[in-house]
Amino acid sequence: MLANEKRIVIVTGAGIGIGQAAAKAFAALGDHVVVTDILEKEGNATVEAIKASGGSAEFQHYDVRSTERTDALVADIEVRHGKIDVIVANAGIAHRTPLAELSDAKWDLTFDIDLKGIFRLVRAVAPGMRVRKSGSIVALSSIMGVAYGWDEHVHYSAAKSGVVGLVRGLAVELAKDGVRVNGVAPGYIRTAQLLSEENSLGPVGAEKAGEFIPMGRIGAPEEIADVIAFLASHGARYMTGQVLVVDGGLLVGRY
Repeated sequence: MLANEKRIVIVTGAGIGIGQAAAKAFAALGDHVVVTDILEKEGNATVEAIKASGGSAEFQHYDVRSTERTDALVADIEVRHGKIDVIVANAGIAHRTPLAELSDAKWDLTFDIDLKGIFRLVRAVAPGMRVRKSGSIVALSSIMGVAYGWDEHVHYSAAKSGVVGLVRGLAVELAKDGVRVNGVAPGYIRTAQLLSEENSLGPVGAEKAGEFIPMGRIGAPEEIADVIAFLASHGARYMTGQVLVVDGGLLVGRY
């Protein structure tokens, strides 16, 4: 790929939070971003914000649980744009559910979105990337998937741990064809998910968390987006199979 050639980037769950920040980060680099989400209003708002800043983007309604929709999305982008350079597999859910209430359906829903959703998209995109001998895939895990347990979120922790294994396996399988696969494991980040009283820390809990993070605060979505952009860049060209923890020093500072 030429240095000044515009990349085609798909970001899932790009209507809000880390996904939205990632979409804006890639657009700021001059890439064309395919903003995908099940949240149409928020997804379109992300596209409008990118365009207002002089960037290039489009919105596609996309439910990562659908294999049919995944294959159609990828085929459409390949036909219209001729390639897909970067995938940011960010879409995910985290619903607080005590073990006694954790049904098979709730477990399966979390895995279908947080883990299998990544697999579906990579499976569809990989053939084109392999033919072109180029591509970068960045998947979102969590500190809850690499080091921490999270009570009343065992399904989430298990799925995010699965993302780490998925990254490693895919990285080895796709490396010989020039496709890199890495992940990011965010710590406490100021998103709608974290600020939810029902499913996470809530505003008060988020501020308390900042008190025991070595850097003295929780993170911002843009601080994760910048790391995602790095992993997809030429600067990380010899890096694959890694999951970077971005948590303000939380994991290393707990003793």
